[in-house]
Order: sequence, then structure tokens, then C-alpha cells
Amino acid sequence: MLSRVSPLLRTPPPPLSFMAARVLSRALPSIPALPSSHSSPLPLSRLTTSYLADASLSGRSRFDCYNGSRNSRRFGGRNGNAVVAAGRREYRRTRSRRVATAKKSKEKELELSVQICLEEQLPEDPEILGTAEIMRLNVPMAMKIAFERLNDSEYKTRDAVITDVGCFESVELSVLLCNDEFIQKLNKDWRGEDHATDVLSMSQHIPELKLPILMLGDIVISVETAARQAEERGHTLIDEIRILMVHGLLHLIGFDHELSDEAEKEMENEEELLLKALGWKGKGLIHSAYDSESNGSPQIDHSDDRKRVGSLRFYKPKFGYIFCDMDGTLLNSKSQISLSTAQALKEASSRGVKVVIATGKTRPAVMNILNMVNLTGKDGIISELSPGVFVQGLLVYGRQGREIFRRNLDPGVCSEAFLYSLEHKIPIIAFAEDRCFSLFEHPLVDSLHTVYHEPKAEIIPSVDQLLAGVEIQKLLFLDSSEGVASTLRPYWAAATADRASVVQAQPDMLEIVPSGTSKGSGVRILLDHLGATPDEVMAIGDGENDVEMLELASLGVALSNGSDKAKAVANVIGLSNDQDGAADAIYRYAF
Repeated sequence: MLSRVSPLLRTPPPPLSFMAARVLSRALPSIPALPSSHSSPLPLSRLTTSYLADASLSGRSRFDCYNGSRNSRRFGGRNGNAVVAAGRREYRRTRSRRVATAKKSKEKELELSVQICLEEQLPEDPEILGTAEIMRLNVPMAMKIAFERLNDSEYKTRDAVITDVGCFESVELSVLLCNDEFIQKLNKDWRGEDHATDVLSMSQHIPELKLPILMLGDIVISVETAARQAEERGHTLIDEIRILMVHGLLHLIGFDHELSDEAEKEMENEEELLLKALGWKGKGLIHSAYDSESNGSPQIDHSDDRKRVGSLRFYKPKFGYIFCDMDGTLLNSKSQISLSTAQALKEASSRGVKVVIATGKTRPAVMNILNMVNLTGKDGIISELSPGVFVQGLLVYGRQGREIFRRNLDPGVCSEAFLYSLEHKIPIIAFAEDRCFSLFEHPLVDSLHTVYHEPKAEIIPSVDQLLAGVEIQKLLFLDSSEGVASTLRPYWAAATADRASVVQAQPDMLEIVPSGTSKGSGVRILLDHLGATPDEVMAIGDGENDVEMLELASLGVALSNGSDKAKAVANVIGLSNDQDGAADAIYRYAF
């Protein structure tokens, strides 16, 4: 039998202020009247989606859970009662209409008041909205047949606290569709179990009050878990949600598979009969759980706060923009972007988040890299028409890819650096918009193209000719990590004084950029151009050159492979770039 644990919560959980939902409130079509064998027949004929805004989740508050792993629990509050005001759940009140079928003469009607709700953090996803619309029709149908079977069948284990629905004027039931994060919080607050499940049932029925309204309660379904189970079991999302709804409904009318083997079998049979009567696909939830267990399907622990691949569609974005660095962030230690990171970027973009590249690289280099994983072009992350921050914020492109900011390096600083390069035989690269230049051939110069995908450096051996031919935004010295730290950085930090600044994105590279500029200042310029604010921004980086950007963003994520300066200012320290840290940050924090 299914394992059973039934502790009582001695104190109610904290107010569920997070339980915000929007109510889908449209008229339901009519359903034929339900014949009744009771002395005072009250046929089911009128359906409504009206919502009692001051109603409460109260009464016996039996919370029944089934998570597909044969573990479930029933419990209530102190003395068997728990009260959670719906006002605290912050449900949106919406306009509703009632549609009634023709009444049979001299017969009263039993009104089915069905509420279909979407938790606030569920996005306006077409499949979710379509599922909610179908459930608006399906739930009353399931209720009708379930009530008919109460009249026509005898049960050995069902709690008979609900017997004659004909003695009520109306029956109220709400179905809330949510994501894993929401149902996990319910599980943690009410059941002390910090994990997501597929369905929860919460009874509101208080037989002692003799109310004219049968308040069945609430069924909470995680659409996210339902989608995973639907894929595993080979049917559609709506099929799985119907199965979960039937399971939850049977709990609310007194079935409980936790009581005994006999009770489990009786509820399993009722699930199968109800699904068959409705003409719906799939096996009952209990049967499906046993099949999964027999097939050795692993139980996956989803207790952390990272969303899974493919699950972002069940969450609203927390940010409008994600600004991402390239080297050491989106790119791993081999200067490659992994398929996992590419998938995360695609998912974020498909959910309406604008992914913007903010890098020390040139735009052509970024496009070359992202083109390898199909992230360029109109439907990609970057194109010649997309905004972005390049060359350490010295070139900023706005709407339609038009240049909105450019800052050039002092020619005097450039001249001194070129002469130093020639004298000490230390290779230097000059960045001029989409082109790179150097004074002499060198393997490190070649590596900038072959490893880091920058445009191949054009060799111009004359300093005067190089200075006369282009406007230079930044210079990049290439040396060993020790050479940069012990010689190049101290020398050029002093030599440039207030004429320029030195910055490092990589240990073996030293960049010289105009004073008062940074990647962060470029991000701010672009945000102003787009009419956006830092509150809308999540930024992911790793280097010293990312510090200002991480400080500016509402949420700054520094990867664990990053510099101490970046990690010191970040809100969060993520996984390393070789562990797909950028992807992990997107799944964990962006939605």
C-alpha cells in the first residue's frame, strides 16, 4: 500500500501571501441535469464561475497529496481545523457571468460553482491558457459523473461525510494551476516537505455547519510537474492534468488511498471508471505511479531553486534584460559555448527576456562564436540589428543595431604603447571598431583569432601609419600571467596616469582603455537609450571588467571562476564557466 503519514500541525503556517492567482472567469456551458434517486431531487443543471472573494480555505482542511512516488499525507490544523483567508492569497477579483440551462418544472437546481485559477507567476503561455479553458469545461463534467456514482455505488472505504449532494443548493470547487516553485512552497509550509509534487487537495467541507453550500475545497496542480509526467507517460499535458484533477476530486469526496490496501484499490478503480466514463485518455494516477515504479523510473530530486531545461515557460521572467559577458562567462575555459548554455539563452529569449551581450570583444567575434550554436540572426541572441555593448563599453549599439556611443583612446597613449611593444617585443593588438591591428606577427597575436575568434589582426609595422589610418578604441597587451601581473600592469597603471585606465578580463591580457569608461557605463548608456532601468536587469560576468556592470544590475551574478573583485560586488556567486554557470544562473534566478 501507499505509505501514510498523518501528523497534526500544532500551529498554522505563516500567511500565504505568495498565493496570488488570477481567476479565469467566463460563463460555462450548460450540462444536462443529474437525475436523483433521493427524496428531494436537485438536478445538476446550472454552472457558474462566480468567486466568493471573502471565502476561506477552512473547515476540516484535509490536505491530500500524491506525488507519483507513492508517498502522500493527510493533515489538518489545530483541532482538525485550519483557516487561510483567500484575501491573503490575493486572488484577482474578476467579472463573472452565469449561464443556466432550462429548468425542469417544479425542480430545484444544484449549482456547480467552478473556479479555474492561474497562479500569478504562471506566464501567459498559450498552452497553459488553452489548458485552463479546457478545464473550465472538464471539471464540471467530472463533478457531475462523480456525484452520480456516489448515488449509484456502494463503497467500503470511502469517508461518507459527503453523501447526498442533492441536499445542497450549490457546490463550490476551485482548481488552481501553478508551477513547481509555488506547490513546493505549499508543501514546505503545510507539510514540512521541501519539494514539488503534482497535485494537492484541500477540503473545505464542514458537515457540522449544515450549510446550503457544499464547499468541496481546492485542487492545486503543478502544470510544470504535469508536463514532465505527461512526457514520461506518453500523453499530452491536458491528459495528465485531467488525471490529476480526477485524483484530487476523489480525495475531496472522501476517497483515501492511504488508509489501507483495500482503500487504495477502491480509489484506483474509481479513478479508472471515472476517466473511462468521461472518455479521457490515460490511466489513473495510482495506476500510473505503480507503472513508473515497476519500470524503474528514477525519482528525481527537484528540491533546489533551479528550474529545469524546458521549464521556463511555467514562470514569469523576473527581469526584462539579461546582460551577459562572453569570455569566462558564456564561454568555457576552451573559449567555447556549451550546448547547455546555448539552450538556456534560447529559452530565456523565447520567454520574452532580452539577452544582451556586454563584452570586451568586437561584435564580429561575438557573432562568430554564437553562430556556432545557432544564436545569431533575427531569431537569435545577436545580429547586426540587435543592441549590445562591445569593446569594454567603448562601442555601444542600440535599436536596429545603430551605433549610439563610441569612445576612442588618446592617440598619445596609443603611440607610447606601440613603441613599448616594439622595444620589448611584447605583442599588442589595437581594436578599431570591427577590425584588429598589430605591429608584428606573433603566435599570441594569432591566438586572438584562432582561440578567441576575434577578427584576424592586420599587420602594420609602422607606428605612424597605424596611428594615421584608424581610430583606436582600446589596446590589448598579450603576455604571460606573471608578466602582466609583475611588469605590464604596474608600469602602465603609472604611465597612463589620468589619460587612460588599465583593466583585465583575462590573467594573461592587459587592456588599456579611455579613462572614465567601462562595460558598466556602456550598459547604462544602452539602458537609457532603450528606456529601461537597472531594476529590470540581471547581469552575469566574471572579470574585473564586469564589476561596474554587476554593481549596476538589480541582480549581479559572478561566476565562481571569476576575479575576487567581481565576486566581492556580486549579489550571487554562481557555478564556474566550465560548469555552465551562466545557464545555471538563468534557470535559477531569471524566472
